[in-house]
Amino acid sequence: MSETMKIVLMVLIMIGVFILTLRFSAWKTKRACDFILRDLKAKKAFDPASAVELPYSKTSLFHLGMRDYRPRALSALVKFDHVRIQQEGRYYLRDGHKLDGPS
Repeated sequence: MSETMKIVLMVLIMIGVFILTLRFSAWKTKRACDFILRDLKAKKAFDPASAVELPYSKTSLFHLGMRDYRPRALSALVKFDHVRIQQEGRYYLRDGHKLDGPS
């Protein structure tokens, strides 16, 4: 195999690894979003009066083990208005979201 083919093959492998890494991260974030929505439904946090604190809403600097995607997923859910936050750091589902899907 020529040197040029080796370089092209290595670049293609690196691009493939990069794309797979992005897809894996997106998959883990989606699973974390689903977990958060199920957790809020289970705690019946449907309005500001029933808002709950979530233990995984804050990240720690020193974390051992696997990466926790829940804080990033929670910020994405707040950003896209699926979940709302109160000033005290309590979270609840947006109106009408409780009717989506099975509990």
